[in-house]
Amino acid sequence: MNKLLNLLYKKALGAAALSLIAATGMASIAYAQHTMKDPARDNYYNTFKDKRVVFVPVFMGLDLTEGWSKLMKAQSERLGYKYEVRNPNFNTAAGAQILTSLISEKPDVIVVQNPDVQSYARLLLKAEQAGIRVIQLNMKTNILTTGFVGADAVEIGERQARAAAKQCGPSTSGKVLILGGPATSPWSVYLQQGYKNILDKQPNIKIVARQSTGNYESAKAKSITQVVLQQNPDLCAVLGVWDNTDVGTAAAIKEAGKSGKVFVTSSGGGGELACKGLNEGMWDHYVSYDVPGQGRDLTDLISAALQAEQNKQKVGAIKTVLYTPLIEMTKANVKEHPCWSLKTIH
Repeated sequence: MNKLLNLLYKKALGAAALSLIAATGMASIAYAQHTMKDPARDNYYNTFKDKRVVFVPVFMGLDLTEGWSKLMKAQSERLGYKYEVRNPNFNTAAGAQILTSLISEKPDVIVVQNPDVQSYARLLLKAEQAGIRVIQLNMKTNILTTGFVGADAVEIGERQARAAAKQCGPSTSGKVLILGGPATSPWSVYLQQGYKNILDKQPNIKIVARQSTGNYESAKAKSITQVVLQQNPDLCAVLGVWDNTDVGTAAAIKEAGKSGKVFVTSSGGGGELACKGLNEGMWDHYVSYDVPGQGRDLTDLISAALQAEQNKQKVGAIKTVLYTPLIEMTKANVKEHPCWSLKTIH
């Protein structure tokens, strides 16, 4: 009997010891979970201290440039790097002077919106050779740098052209007006390629005019459209270059009494004007490159560029292209794609 009691007592002691060990182990794990340090966090935030990012737009005062800038500024305040804007105000020579000055100043990153495919190319290469990482924004030159964030203008052109071709079938005149920006602007050059990819395969389509609106001037878009409508009262569609410009296009169509009779397709960053234009019938089809989403891509690429510098990665060793997902909008689906404003963008 005593032997049995002793055996039971020893088993109880063993079980208690195991329970104590288990409890101690669990307590250690729980303590470690509360005290464990993220090995990446400190280095991540230290990366951005005293770094400098400079934005060189084509010009400020637009929903696009102001939206991008607001998002970059917000990131700089959150992460602690210095951010500034150098605005050439649609003066390419002034933009070249700004870039030349920045090469001497050596900020860590330059974000640049190119006015055309060639003017800044050598300067951007020179900047990267000087150790400055260059990110091109929405309008790229004919060379690649550390990064590009923006819409695929060729795809925008293809989407606009498909919409116009669908509208201008065999029962219509098939007459189309194409409006562009500056002749050498990347936006004009690559949109035209997209138009060509689709419209060259449409036997019913007749391009009656292909004209530049200068520096995306709304007044010039209006006057061109007025003349083309006088010459071609049966015009079927207009392929517009940008929503701000196509306000003039829409005004000319309305004044000619052709609202609802001439199909207009435009594009832009999906701001308030995009929705207003669709709701008021200024355009029938719109391709948005979604500036808030684009801004997230841009700030992520800035973050990656600054971390690459911190890690001593050679400038230009990796070249990243991020084409922004596009959204096609019409009056029928505009409520599904709320348009942003400078007050709501974040």
